[in-house]
Amino acid sequence: MKHRRGFNPLGRMSAHRKALHRNMVTSLFRHERIKTTKAKALEIRRSAEKLITRAKVDSVHNRRIVSSRLFDEGIVAKLFTEIAVRMKERPGGYTRILKLGQRYGDAAEVVILELVDYKLETDEDSGRKARKEKKSQAKAERRAGGRK
Repeated sequence: MKHRRGFNPLGRMSAHRKALHRNMVTSLFRHERIKTTKAKALEIRRSAEKLITRAKVDSVHNRRIVSSRLFDEGIVAKLFTEIAVRMKERPGGYTRILKLGQRYGDAAEVVILELVDYKLETDEDSGRKARKEKKSQAKAERRAGGRK
């Protein structure tokens, strides 16, 4: 039975678990989308949503609390200036979990944990990538052409 169990220890000691939470939440805020197991995603979601709620009110106190949980000051700044501003009107539920299926090696459920306003790559972005690839191919051809 799972009565009165506050959280899932994920089979790790407390220091390892805290480091895991810190690293995964930092990655979530940096990339706004991460791929992980379902058990980890459910735990990370709790931590991330609490930090986003804190960041919605930009005060010295809230910045210090968030900084104590995240060690990357750039990510703390991004959380307060970009992510929290986008979530200002939302009363909660800042993340979503998308199921991907089971992992081949150990049959663990794999999911994508992302912020709800995450946008997939658009045609405009793919157009930029195509132009960038075209330029790099042209450079490579010029280098190869000069060696003849």
